[in-house]
Parts: sequence; C-alpha cells; structure tokens
Amino acid sequence: MFLRYFSTKPKPAMKPIELRMPPEQTQTITRVIFDIVKEHGPLTIAQTWDRVKEVGLRGLMGKSHMKVVLRWMRERQKLRLVCNHVGPHKQFLYTTWFTKSNNFNTNTNPTKPVNVSSSKPKLP
Repeated sequence: MFLRYFSTKPKPAMKPIELRMPPEQTQTITRVIFDIVKEHGPLTIAQTWDRVKEVGLRGLMGKSHMKVVLRWMRERQKLRLVCNHVGPHKQFLYTTWFTKSNNFNTNTNPTKPVNVSSSKPKLP
C-alpha cells in the first residue's frame, strides 16, 4: 500500500486558461452563459449547450469551445461544478455560487424515474 502510493506520479499542474478572444467578446459570452446557468441551472454541459444554441450566441465556435469557456469561468469562480450522485449514476452540474445545493436532485428525463433502490443486492 505504502509503496503503491509513492510509485504513482502526481497529477501535473494545469496552466491557467488563456482565452484567445477580444475582451469584449469574452465578456459577452461569459455574461450569456452565466445568465443561462443562473436562470435554468443547475445544468449539465449538454443542457447548457442546448440553451446556448437556442439563444444563438455568435462568439462560440462549438461545444468544445464552450467547455473551455466554462472551465475558464470556474477558474475565476464565476461558476462552480457540483456532482449529483444518485445510486450508481453521477451527474456533473454547473451552477452559480449562490444556488442552494439541496435542489440538485433534478431528473433530466421526467418520464423515466431514477430507481434508487436498484443499488441494493437482491435476496434469493
């Protein structure tokens, strides 16, 4: 156990993200994404991307570009990432810092309820 702990290399430190956009465009994009998450959040990346497409934000090149912007916003503590762990499923949600953490049990598919009792072993 002790040897295994020291035999693995630590995770490399990530450099801070530098967005290669004009500051005005960065401010516009981050303001729209923040407003979307504030109004409809907590949201997954896919749900955030759907909302951004509905708004028609022009500065984003694609979903991967939006993920970079979301990470940049997390570094600057404009958004936070929380984990909604229900049974064997994990769901990572973006939210503002002012959202209470007790309403993260949102089911993304309302027609299919989450079966929490399935994690228990069945008795013969």
